[in-house]
Amino acid sequence: MNSSVERRFLALVACTVFVCIVPLFTLFLWLASDKAENEQRHNISVLLTANAKAMAKPLWDFDTESVRQIAAAVATDASVLGITVIDQTGDINISLPLAPLPPTVHTTSLSEEIVYQDIDGPKHVGTITLSFQPIAFFSSIDSSESILVAIFSTALLIVIGTTVFGNRMMVMRPLAKLTAAIDATHQHGSRHSVDWASNDEMGQLARSFNTMQIKLQQEENELKKAHRLATDTYNATPAMLYSLDQHDHIIGVSDHWVLATGYRRENVIGLPFAEFLNEGGRQSYEHRKDKAHTASRWEYTTKFVCADGSIMDVLIVESSPKISAMEKGVSLSVMTDITALKQAEARNRRQALTDHLTGLMNRQGFEMALDSEIAETDREGGSLACLFVDLDRFKWINDNLGHHAGDKTLQLIVSMIVNLLPENSIAARIGGDEFAILLRANNCEVAATDLATEICRLFEAPFIIKGTSTRLSASIGIALYPQHADNASELLQKADMAMYDRKRDGKNGLQVFDDTIGRNTRKRAEIEQTIEKALENEWFDAYLQPIIDLKTNRIIGYEALMRLHHPERGVMAPFDIIATAEETGAIHDIGKQVFGKAFEHFTALSALSGDNTSYLAVNLSPLQIEPSLPVWLASIVHLFNIDPSRIVIEITEATMLHDNPSIQTILRKIADFGCRIALDDFGTGYSSLSYLTRFMVNIVKIDQSFIRSMTSDVQDTRDRSRMLIEGITAISHKMKCTVVAEGIETEEQQYLLQAIGVDYGQGYLFDRPLSFEQLRDRILHKDMPALKVV
Repeated sequence: MNSSVERRFLALVACTVFVCIVPLFTLFLWLASDKAENEQRHNISVLLTANAKAMAKPLWDFDTESVRQIAAAVATDASVLGITVIDQTGDINISLPLAPLPPTVHTTSLSEEIVYQDIDGPKHVGTITLSFQPIAFFSSIDSSESILVAIFSTALLIVIGTTVFGNRMMVMRPLAKLTAAIDATHQHGSRHSVDWASNDEMGQLARSFNTMQIKLQQEENELKKAHRLATDTYNATPAMLYSLDQHDHIIGVSDHWVLATGYRRENVIGLPFAEFLNEGGRQSYEHRKDKAHTASRWEYTTKFVCADGSIMDVLIVESSPKISAMEKGVSLSVMTDITALKQAEARNRRQALTDHLTGLMNRQGFEMALDSEIAETDREGGSLACLFVDLDRFKWINDNLGHHAGDKTLQLIVSMIVNLLPENSIAARIGGDEFAILLRANNCEVAATDLATEICRLFEAPFIIKGTSTRLSASIGIALYPQHADNASELLQKADMAMYDRKRDGKNGLQVFDDTIGRNTRKRAEIEQTIEKALENEWFDAYLQPIIDLKTNRIIGYEALMRLHHPERGVMAPFDIIATAEETGAIHDIGKQVFGKAFEHFTALSALSGDNTSYLAVNLSPLQIEPSLPVWLASIVHLFNIDPSRIVIEITEATMLHDNPSIQTILRKIADFGCRIALDDFGTGYSSLSYLTRFMVNIVKIDQSFIRSMTSDVQDTRDRSRMLIEGITAISHKMKCTVVAEGIETEEQQYLLQAIGVDYGQGYLFDRPLSFEQLRDRILHKDMPALKVV
């Protein structure tokens, strides 16, 4: 390795010299040659100029001999290889030397005109040409330059030698010592350190290696200590531990295993573990890993044969840790004696099928009993009835009186229901306040409806709970086997569906399952899917119905109404969609999507008509009144840059009916932000007038049922409706609330409302809910019938 590193270092140095020094030396030679060549040409040029002047007079006088003598003198110069003189007339032509030069000699020449200075001016009398040999590339170096080259070459060799020596002393030597320490550690097993100290990187490497060796030695000692401790712990642990190899042969057992099974350690090592299991357990043991949830841990129960022949029920937890590739397949197992636990399982199984609070069966027990009863009915004939009972308003007791009071109430109700049950019936508590009853009778439907009627009568009187008089009721669904279902789960499901149908129809009563309920359930499922797709594809839109100032017949605002544009069914009715969305919780997402569309349309219409005073009324479901509503509402108002006073939040009396302090807080935050609150469908609730004092209401909307009654054919109905509207309007105005009449359909109704003093109105008399495109087109074409945009 050392020679390889050193050879690579020498190669690197040689490459560096070649790349850096050779180009520099070449440049030096070129510069020297260029300098010598320039000096040679300069000298020849000087010699040429001087002799051209010397020959001017002889050539003018045609003194050939003098010209020849001068030419002969010039030819004696060592740097001149030949001279040629020709006069202007061609009579004189002198060339020296007379013998031609060898062809191997490379020559070049310089010429100059010979000019004689006559009294009439300069006269051109001839031409002189000197031939000379250019200086060779290496011959251009003079002695001083040769000395410099020799000194540079010597210094370069010294630097290279010093570098190689330094590399050998500072790199190769400590590397050799480090390699020797590694080889010694590998061969002898003991930790050897490197004897090298310096303040450079090699010294740091040596110190790090020595530190690593010390740490490895410490870790090795700790591992040996841990191994001894693990072995001692393995044998001292009060648990039956054993280890298997990859072939499921025993390779180790703990002292407690030996003590509990009665075997000797030396007699079991190397034997297959399956030999210690009874015949019934061996096959399942062989396939235990096929049923495991993970590839490294198995848990199973089997029967173990002890040394004395006794059978022990055991729970085995086997794990195969990934220790190393050499130990692949090795497993560690914990074997626990569960004989007593198995004996207690029968007792626990019975308890597992019983509801601890009421003493009735729980859902699991009821389903097992239902399966058994259906199987018996299939064998012997007859029919069954399943009653699904749900307590209405029971959650109120838990929320307001506490769960302990709720438990006591359940126990009381169960005791009352049990007294009504026939002998062959089965009752169970299915959920928190849900119960199921199974009847077998000659006429199951009659028996079931009679029992359900009696159960409902139990709730006619109020319950006194913690001194509080509370009214509860029961919604009961009934399904029959085999008339309504083919199996146990379907029978319970059909009874549950009938119960929910009863709840939707007002609770407090019974409902026998029929095909209509099934169709309604499927319809609800389709509506749920439609809602999901509509949210994904933004099929929900906001239609706007104009609200009219009854005094001026001018649009004063719009009410946003949800519509769903189905690509195949067109615009779908909102009633079923809203009811389903409120039950599934999708009303929140629908509300946000419709709110966004409504604000977008309202902003565009305001900009189009130049209207900055009309308002937008949006309806909120009680489920949408949540703590995050004010912040979200403020964000969307700021997003569309709408004055908060132009936004009206419409809430129904159902929202007020909760009388929840958190609802009051939420509405107060909305009002503080600047939005107005409108009480929708006013007059249809139990205590409408009280809401005006307890909540911050700005607008009262009179329900359309009162408006229709104003023009009823029955005089008494007309008079009562008008007096109610007059009273609502007077009280609302006294409390500084604006009054809006809903559902105005005739001019007579409009006239009567104007006479009473109702402020605003909306209804089909003025316009139905319109899409944004319809409203936009009407504004652009000024086609708002009998109305005037504010």
